[in-house]
Amino acid sequence: MRRENQSCVSEFLLLGIPIRPEQQGVFFVLFLGMYLTTVLGNLLIILLIRLDPRLHTPMYFFLSHLAFSDISFSSVTVPKMLMNMHTLDQSISYSGCIAQTYFFILFTVLDNFLLTSMAYDRYVAICHPLHYTTIMREGLCTLLVTVSWVLSCANALCQTLLLTQLSFCADNTIPHFFCDLDVLLKLSCSDTALNELVIFTVGLAVITLPLMCILVSYGRVGATILKVPSTMGICKALSTCGSHLSVVSLYYGTIIGLYFFPSSSTSSDKDIISSVMYTVVTPLLNPFIYSLRNRDMKGALEKLFHKASVLSK
Repeated sequence: MRRENQSCVSEFLLLGIPIRPEQQGVFFVLFLGMYLTTVLGNLLIILLIRLDPRLHTPMYFFLSHLAFSDISFSSVTVPKMLMNMHTLDQSISYSGCIAQTYFFILFTVLDNFLLTSMAYDRYVAICHPLHYTTIMREGLCTLLVTVSWVLSCANALCQTLLLTQLSFCADNTIPHFFCDLDVLLKLSCSDTALNELVIFTVGLAVITLPLMCILVSYGRVGATILKVPSTMGICKALSTCGSHLSVVSLYYGTIIGLYFFPSSSTSSDKDIISSVMYTVVTPLLNPFIYSLRNRDMKGALEKLFHKASVLSK
């Protein structure tokens, strides 16, 4: 059936973040600054990895893709939220809402797979250091990233196509700052049993399984680290995993709190705040975590600044 026969809604209204009208300007500047910092910080990570030969390793190969994914993930929701805050126009077209849902799911799932690939890389580096270069060869790294993109696109396409089959009748108000799939299903006046079944089964596969793989990888890493006799060896092993563990904890902590322990319908403000943490704050903090906790990144940054200062003289 064609879309016009499936839905009588041509646009949705995004209620946005629950803030007072007199505070709109302050929060607009705040979120604009956070978004620009996210984009510039992650672009800097990509640039450093591209320019510094010491960072041409599997871990930083995955990190460059994660940085690109974080830029894209923030760009799916934040610019529209900023535009709505600035113009006070809360509307988003039906097609725009569907597109936003597609890309939001895509980059959410892509982050899961990339973090899992990075955990596997750390597992091989610490538990099988003598075979690291043999196992984590360029072909395998490229394959892991390619499969991550393909599976993420396929999942997002499946969820979005099922969404387009639903009817949306009188209520077109979304109590959120972006087109969240869960909220859209609640607005639909069609039977959403199939959508919910797919969300549950696919969600189990693309969120729970990667998290289990990460936990198993770091469980093995922890067991290996405890066998290291020297304190220096333990510190070196922890330093290579500290940044990634921080990002994993921040990323999955917000996902679990938001989707696995949802608040009641009367406390949607809590869900919106959790979503801000997940969609705005997490991508913002990633560049700082990897640059401040990682000696290789700090060395590459100092080298870039030194070159820039030499050229400016």
